[in-house]
Amino acid sequence: MKVGKKYKEALAKVDRLKRYTFEEAVDLIKEVARAKFTETLEIAVRLGVDPRHADQMVRGTVSLPSGTGRPVRVAVFAKGDKEKEAQDAGADVVGAEDLVERIQGGFLDFDKAVATPDLMGVVGRLGKVLGPRGLMPNAKLGTVTFDIGAAVKDLKAGKIEFRVEKNGIVHAPVGRLNFTAQQLLLNIAALMDALVRQKPAASKGAYIKSVAMSSTMGPGLKIDPLLVKDLKAYLA
Repeated sequence: MKVGKKYKEALAKVDRLKRYTFEEAVDLIKEVARAKFTETLEIAVRLGVDPRHADQMVRGTVSLPSGTGRPVRVAVFAKGDKEKEAQDAGADVVGAEDLVERIQGGFLDFDKAVATPDLMGVVGRLGKVLGPRGLMPNAKLGTVTFDIGAAVKDLKAGKIEFRVEKNGIVHAPVGRLNFTAQQLLLNIAALMDALVRQKPAASKGAYIKSVAMSSTMGPGLKIDPLLVKDLKAYLA
């Protein structure tokens, strides 16, 4: 695979055999970032689960204390007072049957969708459109609720979804590289704490098997998974 000069320069500063601490990894990733845009810090966590079994599925949400660093466009399916509540909370687009028709016509200019429970019968028509894009409102993720204002504010403030893939890996963004190291570490700590809390009872042996981090365009760094416990200090 052909790689660019900047990537090679960054790779030269990375010890591929070393398992870094979270603090070392964040500092080094920020140091070697060379892209012309503000990169995102991404984390990949291999879990000791088999997602093929329903009792070992790991899925949930977490509010990143420092936010994501990116604007989140929220669409809300609501009527009446709940429509106004969504607008007051900062929703980018609000509607009911009319919004369903817009989406059926090709409108997808949003990142997250929230719905009140009474409108899910209507929103269900969009399953084939929203489902594959990960945009379908889901009660388990807090996006089907009558507490519309809180849901919108949480998403705007940096609430993200995580889900283990078929190979047992969770991928998630934990902020942008223009954040301070402390802000990034606080976000990482919040995500890892959420993952640990989601450990299935059926998972045996080591749960956090490996951790790696990288920037959008940078090389990956391996993290010592035994140091996950030390992240709790950032949440104290």
